Amino acid sequence: MSRPLILVTNDDGITAGGIAALVSVAKEFGDVLVVAPDSPQSAQGHAITISVPVFVRESDALGEDVEAYECSGTPVDCVKLAKSVLLNGRTPDLCLSGINHGSNAAINILYSGTLSAAMEASLEGIPSIGFSFLNYRADADFSPCLPYVRHLVEFVLTNGMAEGSLFNVNIPDLPADQIRGLKVCRQAEARWVEEYTRSVDPRGRPYYWLTGRFVNEDERTDTDAYALEHGYVALVPSLHDLTNHRALTSLQTIEGSLQPHGLETADAGEGDVKTSQQLEQF
Repeated sequence: MSRPLILVTNDDGITAGGIAALVSVAKEFGDVLVVAPDSPQSAQGHAITISVPVFVRESDALGEDVEAYECSGTPVDCVKLAKSVLLNGRTPDLCLSGINHGSNAAINILYSGTLSAAMEASLEGIPSIGFSFLNYRADADFSPCLPYVRHLVEFVLTNGMAEGSLFNVNIPDLPADQIRGLKVCRQAEARWVEEYTRSVDPRGRPYYWLTGRFVNEDERTDTDAYALEHGYVALVPSLHDLTNHRALTSLQTIEGSLQPHGLETADAGEGDVKTSQQLEQF
């Protein structure tokens, strides 16, 4: 039986410690293809490159025994190029993204290049997991993450995943023996309170640097933010569907209240068949 094919990517760049840690686990379970940015691409979200060419070249950054490519584009570009060019028609059994330096819990999923790469793979029907470690140091020790990466890779390869979904996994910055386990939870309703710091460059031109603080106003105990604050690894099953399903029913009441401009609704009869010219007014 052939080994599973695992696509690995990230947003911190192909030389980041997190992707090396992720590859070390992926190699235990299957054949690995790495396609990652050639430089850091944090907070790129689901950006794709369309105004300039994207360059890809082989890389030995992860060792000679790993098939790896570095890409001049975004994390999503990496996944698209892997699927359309480098895989030669093969479909990965799993996509892993990360391990990211820093949290991608709560609203951060919308900004994260790590999770957007996993989301792009999930849009192609590939089971996907994005991993983030709440440690921002360049020399971070990722060893506390590895048991959870290993467990979830094995779980998904064994049990599969609903098409179009992905796991957003955040791991607290704690020693391995202080992590209390894994919790499956929902995304906290938290946000960034942002400010721009203004300064002036040597030529007298003003510039602005984005700063801010993360505010969690969600006090419930079933969220990723709560799990992380209490020493748990947080797993949020996520989707690309941004529909507000809670609002669908209440908003259906307005369906009949908005009419095309210039069309009468009263006393409808045989003469009320509308022409295409009239309908174009709406």
